[in-house]
Formats: sequence, structure tokens, C-alpha cells
Amino acid sequence: MLEQEVKELIVDVLQLEDIAPADIDSEAPLFVEGLGLDSIDALEIGVALQKRYGITLSAESQETRRHFASVRALAAMIEANRKK
Repeated sequence: MLEQEVKELIVDVLQLEDIAPADIDSEAPLFVEGLGLDSIDALEIGVALQKRYGITLSAESQETRRHFASVRALAAMIEANRKK
């Protein structure tokens, strides 16, 4: 399942040793509340998504901010934009 892949990617890229992919709620916010990630974390995740799925994201785009709202939103964006 794509959401599980995204969770694993987040844990691996950010080296979240205290969090297992299963501990991440697909609908929980990734920033501030929820996982409490910051802009550097977002950049690292964005680079990893680009490498793994061939997706290009604009850091300044409001749409990109919406995609990073939760694991579910990221998975939906990947599904819609994945290079076949």
C-alpha cells in the first residue's frame, strides 16, 4: 500500500528511531502537531519522493503545502503524479 511506503520513507529519510511506520497516523498532520516535522524535514522528504517516484515539487507552492498535510495527502499526490 502506498501510504505504508510513504510512512517507511519518512521514517528512513528522517531517521526517526523512536517511531515505527505503523505508529504514524495516515491522517495526522506531519508538521507542528502530529509528527512535528519542520521545513528541513519537508525538504528531505521532497528530495526522497523525487528520487523514488520521479515527482517534482515546488517548495513555494501552496499546493505542495497541502500535499504535505498528511501521509494520506502525500500518497494521493504520488498516485496522481507518479511517472508511469
